[in-house]
Amino acid sequence: METRSLLDFCLHSWGANSYGQLGQGDVEDQSVPRLSDSSALQNRAVRTVSGGGGHTVVITESGEVFVCGQNHKGQLGLGHKTDILVLHHCPVPNRRITDVACGWDFTLFLSDRGQLLACGSNAFGQLGVGQTVTHSAELLVVESLKKPVVSVAAGLRHSLAVTDSGAVYQWGTGLYSHAKRALSPLPVPPHLSSKVPSLVPGLDHRMSRLVAAGSCHSVCLTGDGDLFLWGSNKHGQLATTEPFLPSPTLLRRSLLDGEKVINVWSGWTHVVAQTASGRVFTWGRGDYGQLGRRVSTNKDSKQQSTSPAADGGSLKVCTPAEVKELCGATQISCGSEHNLAIVGGRLLSWGWNEHGMCGDGSQTDVSHPQLVCGLRPLLAGCGAGHSLAVSAATAD
Repeated sequence: METRSLLDFCLHSWGANSYGQLGQGDVEDQSVPRLSDSSALQNRAVRTVSGGGGHTVVITESGEVFVCGQNHKGQLGLGHKTDILVLHHCPVPNRRITDVACGWDFTLFLSDRGQLLACGSNAFGQLGVGQTVTHSAELLVVESLKKPVVSVAAGLRHSLAVTDSGAVYQWGTGLYSHAKRALSPLPVPPHLSSKVPSLVPGLDHRMSRLVAAGSCHSVCLTGDGDLFLWGSNKHGQLATTEPFLPSPTLLRRSLLDGEKVINVWSGWTHVVAQTASGRVFTWGRGDYGQLGRRVSTNKDSKQQSTSPAADGGSLKVCTPAEVKELCGATQISCGSEHNLAIVGGRLLSWGWNEHGMCGDGSQTDVSHPQLVCGLRPLLAGCGAGHSLAVSAATAD
């Protein structure tokens, strides 16, 4: 993330907390922001915060790692599989960690030298270390990535990386069943079936710089400001009428009013992109409010939600459209079906709210960006069903 916290900060968390992922010492869901126990950080400056299905990772400016929450697959990288209810230091010897990507039950760490480390579930090959282990509580080096990595993303059961040469790699078989159904009798391409990093075709000479991952789709942003998408399009998240795209397909700039894209994020079934002028566009699934704008649906209009399955529903919202309240956002983060954004020094939330992750004291889904009160946000991050914010220590 480009915006970093000051030394004088506090960490708030809210939303789902079944495994202690809020770092508050208990397992009670919270529907409004509540202080986490950040004593382990000892006022270290925080670089980024992120979360997975039930775990949380905090990276400091000095490259240290702190973790809490669900650990049944070893996704906290602590060498054991016991859940942790408050932030705990995760030793990473002789390396400075600069970024993290959290999948459902696995974690990918990026070092300042471009080396990728992985821990947690490897049931679908999402760690990128082949079939040698089904899971790992120890940090494993993804050895087959020979060039330094500059961007990493974790989906539900697949992973992505961009190297400093602009090449994109994908691994993990999370998209395999979708691909097999869509492409039969043709074979599934290697990048959709490999358990080690496999070069993604169709991006030659494009100089990719950033990747994002949904539950069953992938997104790539090039240095020229073009977006490429592939994978499942069950909810219109690829902005096409095709049900499945096996290889990267260019998103027409005309769909974004002809503007270049400078950043992109993905939830499980929706995509958020920011253009060079600061405008923010969303598309994909919208029945939990995750698009932050009014959408037409054929479904019951009631707002109270049940847990969204990564594969469920049949809603199609294929055309990107602007969310004007998000123009000029300095940060955006996507959970599974909810989002956070920092706009004008204020924290906004919208989307799925069953566990209170929108922070408004309710469990009613939020259809448009709304203010999360009482915080002066410096950083924001999402897990699948929980929210995190690093704030100035004294709120207005």
